[in-house]
Amino acid sequence: MNTSRSRLHYAWIVLAIGTLVVFGSLGLARFGYTMVLPPMQEGLELDNTQTGALATANLAGYLVLALIGGAVAARYGPRIVIAAGLALAGVAMLFTGLANGFHTAAAWRTLTGVGSGASNVPVMGLLASWFAVRRRGLASGIAVAGSALALIFVGALVPRILGIYDENGWRVCWYIFGGITLLLAVAAYFFLRNRPSELGLKPFGVDSSYSTPVAEEGKLQWGRIYRSGAVWHLGLVYAAFGFSYIIYITFFTKHLIAEGGYTQGTAGNLFMTMGWVSLVCGLLWGTVSDVIGRKRALIIVYIIHTISFSLFALWPATPGFTLSAILFGLSAWSIPAIMAAACGDVLGPRLAPAALGFITLIFGIGQAIAPSVAGAIADTTGSFFAAYLLAAGVAFLGALGALLLRPASTMPASHSVGDK
Repeated sequence: MNTSRSRLHYAWIVLAIGTLVVFGSLGLARFGYTMVLPPMQEGLELDNTQTGALATANLAGYLVLALIGGAVAARYGPRIVIAAGLALAGVAMLFTGLANGFHTAAAWRTLTGVGSGASNVPVMGLLASWFAVRRRGLASGIAVAGSALALIFVGALVPRILGIYDENGWRVCWYIFGGITLLLAVAAYFFLRNRPSELGLKPFGVDSSYSTPVAEEGKLQWGRIYRSGAVWHLGLVYAAFGFSYIIYITFFTKHLIAEGGYTQGTAGNLFMTMGWVSLVCGLLWGTVSDVIGRKRALIIVYIIHTISFSLFALWPATPGFTLSAILFGLSAWSIPAIMAAACGDVLGPRLAPAALGFITLIFGIGQAIAPSVAGAIADTTGSFFAAYLLAAGVAFLGALGALLLRPASTMPASHSVGDK
């Protein structure tokens, strides 16, 4: 029985918890590293190559679960996989705070990534089950705002913790990040539901003629994912985002302090500002992609990223850094939101988590390679200038790749990946 007209549709509860899952699995587990990197690097006596390798270790762990997590969630239900992934990420962050050298830190960062992949990928795919096609961009856009909330949180918290605990401050930060993520794992377990039919509901935004697709209860057609040219193309375009943005975000604070003359506090303020600006970006661009098509939205966002990363390299002064951060904030989490919606468009709601996992695997290869490459470039050249220009160039390649996207043959033109 659908009672959504008389009370809040449960899809919004799922979306709220999903946003918090993103907050923990990406915002704290991955982007928290950006703010604690300088004191952690000093405390563990690491060079730039090693700090890049720690980011790569985290992203490699994420990569391992990107494909498997989506596939397991599609077969057994996202709820259990998401909660277990968050719990693993939380425990691994707690132990990251106890690391006494590069190798132990790398091990725990890897496990943090495994937990992140097991929770973030399925939760984004889950939204395709709870929201109608024309609402998926909106829903995905709201969910990815969890990362923006984390930028605001860590940008405000980390400088204060470092000021109180001095050389042990980065450890305390990891304890806090881990504890919060464990609490979110409990919330995910109790409040998420795998599909509307479990509660006798229809997806939010469908008309009264909607009926549960037969495929939802039938055998999963895995071959549709791997045989789809549209899915492979989306994955390659997504990889450009993974490679370029992770360079920008990983070394953001380090670059500001080392080459821009910023303090930990002023760098945190700019990081927090970027978070505030990015709060609406996923919602904005997810909705825009619902209106103008995934293709056009992706091209615009990649061009914005190209400009942002170029400014960070070519204008190393407060105005340049600020404009770069604002531009990135306005578009930061838009590409994951668009990609999550596109997977639902191409393959439908039940295969969406596995499809998103598959393209995230491709995305993750670029993402995992990039920090080590950027760190090595910085150690070789003595600057992150060339690394940020590399990020800008790869973002531009992403725009070109998006330009070549074609409408998915499995969906009506009005809901296609390409032009509407």
